[in-house]
Amino acid sequence: MILLIDNYDSFTWNLYQYFCELGAEVLVRRNDELTLADIISLAPAKIVISPGPCTPDESGISLAAIRHFPAKRRS
Repeated sequence: MILLIDNYDSFTWNLYQYFCELGAEVLVRRNDELTLADIISLAPAKIVISPGPCTPDESGISLAAIRHFPAKRRS
C-alpha cells in the first residue's frame, strides 16, 4: 500500500489517479490527520508526500515523516 500524504493541494488527486491506474493500492490522508504512530501502524510499502501550496512549517506530519523514515535507494 502507498500512503499518500495530502498537503492540501489538488495535485494529490492527480497522483492518486496515476498510482491507481498502475494498479497500486493507495491510501490518502491529510497532513494533519496522522501521527508517526499512525503511519508506523499502517506499515505502508511507500510514502508519497504531495507538494502542497504552503511552506514546510505548514506541512503537518510531512517533515516528521521525512525525518523518521529513511529514503530507500535502488542499488
